[in-house]
Amino acid sequence: MRVLVIGSGAREHALLLALARDPAVSALACAPGNAGTEALAESRRVDLDGPESIAALAKDWQADLVVIGPEAPLVAGAGDSVRQAGIPCFGPSKQAARIEGSKAFAKDVMSAAGVATARSEMVDTPARLDAALARFGPTWVVKDDGLAAGKGVVVTSDYDTARAHAMRLLDSGHPVLLESFLDGPEVSLFCVVDGTTVLPMLPAQDFKRAGDGDAGPNTGGMGAYSPLPWAPAGLVDEVVAGIVQPVVDELAARGTPFVGLLYTGLALTAEGPQVVEFNCRFGDPETQAVLALLNTPVAGLLLAAAEGRLADQPPLQWKTGAAVAVVVAAEGYPGLPRTGDVIIGSETDGVLHAGTSRRADGAVVSAGGRVLSVVGTGGDLVSARTAAYERVGSVRLTGSYHRTDIALRAISGEIRMPGKT
Repeated sequence: MRVLVIGSGAREHALLLALARDPAVSALACAPGNAGTEALAESRRVDLDGPESIAALAKDWQADLVVIGPEAPLVAGAGDSVRQAGIPCFGPSKQAARIEGSKAFAKDVMSAAGVATARSEMVDTPARLDAALARFGPTWVVKDDGLAAGKGVVVTSDYDTARAHAMRLLDSGHPVLLESFLDGPEVSLFCVVDGTTVLPMLPAQDFKRAGDGDAGPNTGGMGAYSPLPWAPAGLVDEVVAGIVQPVVDELAARGTPFVGLLYTGLALTAEGPQVVEFNCRFGDPETQAVLALLNTPVAGLLLAAAEGRLADQPPLQWKTGAAVAVVVAAEGYPGLPRTGDVIIGSETDGVLHAGTSRRADGAVVSAGGRVLSVVGTGGDLVSARTAAYERVGSVRLTGSYHRTDIALRAISGEIRMPGKT
């Protein structure tokens, strides 16, 4: 099987590593890829903003399966273009990808499906903002209605900060979604979906804030771990039955079946799991941790989803133990990152590339904000975390930083369900 992966981040590097372990895969390509993916797959140029460009590449390369990693091409309709070219695609249609591309659409789907989520209000003009803000708080959740690479959300107890973020969005022409704050630990659950059947993966938890102790601005994600030793028994089955399957059924009933990876971001509140957000693709950095534990051959699984055959697939098989991913970010991220610095230790096992490129002299240099995802696995969360941070210690990048507390609270037993002691 010839598999083409679209994207250039650590998520795509993790997908390629998993695909390379599948004996059914005969060739791999990645477009545009990075300095790390080139060791696993042919690198191809592509316009990520052009669905037709992605479809043309898939046809030219004679792909048997296309896996689209980032959200922007999916929201633009790349999945439709690839399928119209007669090639199976793991990734939803443009209409189904609105579950991530428009938070207002996602709220409408959840309402129709009877799914628990935060109370919300859409604001599209500054004249309505102050009255709307008064209906929320004392913790304000202010979101960009569209795609923002994980950086369009502000959660704050400071009214002026909330209002300023909302005004910046409105001034740039972006509608604002205000939400009530959901208190409780957050969980990311990936589900492989073929339009009808839902196959859940291991739950994970990611870390959005830039600094230790969840300080600093929101980012695209600074680390993750899986599985969750503190999660309630039966959580995955509960979420699939009460949230994911109803949403998948609702999308199918609207004539826009979801085919691909449906990411459910949850808050485990005192009233039960509630949806924080849906994404239409593998999350980053959770993918790096979750796929490190998957034993089931990936290519056959994703092709079965693309072809509507998930109901025939056996349960997913997982390695015992745990995985921890730690993001090494460039100086300046999540603002304007410093780039062009040589990276030492980037070819170590478990080091996945994201914002990297290869210089003419062969040196690997930084080329983005989140530069590397460093993954450690082990028999338990303690050993996996130790392995990850030992590998982080072998990386050298001028000005870079990383969080030092990924998975620490889970190990120390500090995570509690609301209303429980």
